[in-house]
Amino acid sequence: MTENEIASIIIGKAIAVHRELGPGLLESTYQECLFYELKNSNLLVAKEIALPIIYKDIKLDHGYRIDLLVENKVVIEIKTVEFLNDVHTAQILTYMKLGNYKLGLLLNFNVKLLKEGIKRFKL
Repeated sequence: MTENEIASIIIGKAIAVHRELGPGLLESTYQECLFYELKNSNLLVAKEIALPIIYKDIKLDHGYRIDLLVENKVVIEIKTVEFLNDVHTAQILTYMKLGNYKLGLLLNFNVKLLKEGIKRFKL
């Protein structure tokens, strides 16, 4: 399955979660519900993936954690903020670069319609 096919499924499931719960809850709530939906779609999903930094051939656990990683290909970063900003963009791009992932989805569930809170990143 390609990254684009996976992303289509993720977005559909994220919209379903948002329709059910609406905005205003904690990030962890949306993360757990999306994790559940993706697992039930027979996708390989992992949550809170530790992402170390390699510095001068030394592996450092710096505390970076990917919210969800789907099929070892697509990074999902979940937010519940009023507005997405440059820091959120830098965060997902960092995860993608450090993990060598080609596609990332930044999902802000604190919006009226989820399509307004989806940003897609490709490396």
